Amino acid sequence: MGGSTYAEGHILVGSAPVPEPEQSSTDSASVVSSPRGDEPSVELTDTGLSAGIEAEDLGPSHRAPFDPELIDVYPRATTIDLMLQRLKHGLIDLQPDFQRRSGIWNEAAQSRLIESLLLRIALPTIYVAEEADDSWTVVDGVQRLTTIVRFVKPEAAGLEPLVLRNLEYLDYNGMTFEDLPGRMQTRISETELSLLLIRKGTPEEARFNIFTRINTGGLPLSQQELRHALIPGPARDLLARLAESPFFLDATASSVSPSRMAERELCLRFLAFWMTQPERYITQDFDGFLRAAMHRINKLTPSELEELEACFYLAMVDSRRVFGDQAFRKQFDTSVRRYPINKALFEVQAVSLARCTAEEIKVLSERVDTVAVKFQKLMDDPDFYDAISSGTGDANKVNYRFQSMKDLFREVLESTDA
Repeated sequence: MGGSTYAEGHILVGSAPVPEPEQSSTDSASVVSSPRGDEPSVELTDTGLSAGIEAEDLGPSHRAPFDPELIDVYPRATTIDLMLQRLKHGLIDLQPDFQRRSGIWNEAAQSRLIESLLLRIALPTIYVAEEADDSWTVVDGVQRLTTIVRFVKPEAAGLEPLVLRNLEYLDYNGMTFEDLPGRMQTRISETELSLLLIRKGTPEEARFNIFTRINTGGLPLSQQELRHALIPGPARDLLARLAESPFFLDATASSVSPSRMAERELCLRFLAFWMTQPERYITQDFDGFLRAAMHRINKLTPSELEELEACFYLAMVDSRRVFGDQAFRKQFDTSVRRYPINKALFEVQAVSLARCTAEEIKVLSERVDTVAVKFQKLMDDPDFYDAISSGTGDANKVNYRFQSMKDLFREVLESTDA
């Protein structure tokens, strides 16, 4: 394909328009038993339903050790009034788009929390990370704080005022904060909150490790939710745009639930391997690799971000053209039903196509039947199947699956009987 190496993509901003997406299918992926006899596990949404994406085993991670003396965890108490002052001055990041879309508390649950404050029932510890500018990023406790802000000072965050309802013990149903007796308003304002503050001098790897260890609540944060919380910047907005684009939705048949940010992780994985050649992935720390990609994106210029975005969109269009509605899914010649989206297949198919030339994409799209047959044959290769199913963060497996896809495309392009 273009000789012995891939072309460095076939789109530049301003050089060619991004094609319009094809009509998207809205049916969800089926979870079926593979011919190998194993039922693929799937990730779950907040409500316990299938997220439409295959659960992944990254395998063991080999992270570089960090100096424990640099870890600075500071327990402290503050009041609701002081937290609102920080919010007023832009020193708290509540990340409104971080709220789980289907799992956000309803007004009854929010009212019960306010009732707990009025009854002087202590809330669980809130975990925050201190940033370089002394602001705080809330990692665990977003919905609790959002509820408090919505009730006490909704205008500070552009929220609709909370009207209390379904209270169990107090007769304040139908009231807002301003309707409460003055002593009850004061009780809320002076309520102490328990914080665990991860100070800004703590190494990033340690910060993620700390939050992973304490992240054992009823619905633990996903790794992408943690990345989103702890790495602010343009990467957040870019991943949101990519995941909500018609190009991504069309390529994935709108089958990936956005509730746990799994769709943003897919986009991030593409960007990470587009910016860093797969053969240069040698860290054995896949989570660290994705975090580094977010930091790298945060440093790009607006024009570089625009080019990266256009490259992603074209890769989605090409994936749909070449693999159809089976894009990013396991396929076997003994089964015609669709499997959930596979993360490793998403990155390897999309990035490999993005590194093809426009002429190569044209030929591949004309030989889709040949591509499908050869891909099903590739799925029968135990090493490739293992590389997309188990220990997918292993550097050898990363390189094997990318090289295998590269070889598959070359065979199709060089075929004389297609």
